[in-house]
Amino acid sequence: MGGVSDTSLPALPASDRPDVAARLRDALLGVSFTADGLLELLGAPAYAALARAETVPALRATRGDTPLELLVRLFLLQQPVPYARVAGVLPVEACLETGWLVRAGADEVAATVDVRPYGGLDGEDWFIVSDLGCAVGGAGGIGSRDEGVVLGVGGASTTLAGITVRTPVGSALDLGTGSGIQALHAGRHATRVTATDLNPRALHITALTLALSGARAADLRQGSLFEPVHDDERFDLIVSNPPFVISPGARLTYRDGGMSGDDLCRTLVQEVGDRLNEGGFAQFLANWQHVEGEDWQDRLRSWVPRGCDAWIVQREVQDVTQYAELWLRDAGDHRGDAAEYQARYDTWLEEFEARKVRAVGFGWITLRRTGSATPSITVEEWPHPVEQPLGDTVRAHFARVDYLRDHDDAALLDGHFRLVREVVQEQVGLPGAEDPEHVVLRQNRGMRRATTVDTVGAGFAGVCDGTLSAGRILDAIAQLMGENPLLLRDRTPAQIRLLVEQGFIEPAQKSVEESAQ
Repeated sequence: MGGVSDTSLPALPASDRPDVAARLRDALLGVSFTADGLLELLGAPAYAALARAETVPALRATRGDTPLELLVRLFLLQQPVPYARVAGVLPVEACLETGWLVRAGADEVAATVDVRPYGGLDGEDWFIVSDLGCAVGGAGGIGSRDEGVVLGVGGASTTLAGITVRTPVGSALDLGTGSGIQALHAGRHATRVTATDLNPRALHITALTLALSGARAADLRQGSLFEPVHDDERFDLIVSNPPFVISPGARLTYRDGGMSGDDLCRTLVQEVGDRLNEGGFAQFLANWQHVEGEDWQDRLRSWVPRGCDAWIVQREVQDVTQYAELWLRDAGDHRGDAAEYQARYDTWLEEFEARKVRAVGFGWITLRRTGSATPSITVEEWPHPVEQPLGDTVRAHFARVDYLRDHDDAALLDGHFRLVREVVQEQVGLPGAEDPEHVVLRQNRGMRRATTVDTVGAGFAGVCDGTLSAGRILDAIAQLMGENPLLLRDRTPAQIRLLVEQGFIEPAQKSVEESAQ
């Protein structure tokens, strides 16, 4: 994945000097060159501006002469700094010798790569290495000049890291590692991490990221998709933030799939099933086409390989004009020649029209290898805010799938349930009305779902504390409402199943989250 190597790009620091990387790491930590340290130094507005590739606020906030300001300008803002000042903060001669720094003029030094502090999910202080100009806010147009460029931390990277299931595993594969962010996370809970990329420069930078972060080295392999993976290799976890952009050709290989339409994402999903151990997870970010005359959900269901459960969430949809404009701006084309910009825009729309593509969806795809004869495939649209990290939420979803698959309606009525913590009830109706028009159950954590329930569903969820079986609760509700308990037992399991499926109630003997661990 990523791009092919480009000899026009600057030389990278040596990746075989972990001793220098360790000394540099100690120096960075010694002056609080961390995610928290940056936020405190820059302030929230300037820190947020960096994510939008806007560096002016951060430059203004680092006009002083403290060691932290010096290193922010050097490694994050690509500014040369005085040799004499940096010599008191960093092992400067070792950094010059191994290529982390170069001389700039008579009395200054400059960084050869960007280094961005990055906080792990458990509070780790890590450092993500990337090409100059690519540490914050994406490529900012550099990709239009240097196709082999390796980007740093972006929204897609952090989204994938947040949704990944983090159970201890024996083996993990980061497909298209880029700057190594997913490999860095995987190293915290996987005994063995393999990272691949089409771009040898990306593999070099991944090695730097791991070394500078004090992480265990990964098995780095060059190649596209599953080419570097041996035929007999299987993994417990596979993650990928692939070059999923649907574009004419593959002009920018750090982001463009290089296959027609959404074929790269489809191929990745279809081939991953044979690479997973039983119970193993594969998690991707992806784009997919909305084609005239096709149901987009059916399109994605057709991608899921045999023997896998799937949970696919569409987070956003853009029409083809919005989509083309987004990625033309990502490449910096809007800042170049107007005629060339218009020609590229027209080519993009021409290709979409030829394939009858009306919109493009973006979202998450999670697969789990299952031995069940009846795999579960859930495809849904959920554009609403969620609470990251969602790894435990994803894991619990598949545990609920197992529970519901193993329990028919009779077993469901015999089961004991409890209301999940952080679920609240809202009543919607006209002011002063005796009865609400709607009762809504809402989650305040995770996916933050909301679902409308009837009087029976609201009453059932409200008394689920694990004490009584579902059937006995329904009998009590029937008595209060003057209904036939047999009829109520007959019609309610579907609603109970939905409440379990969406995570509003859980089996009381052992929580779904506990059984997933």
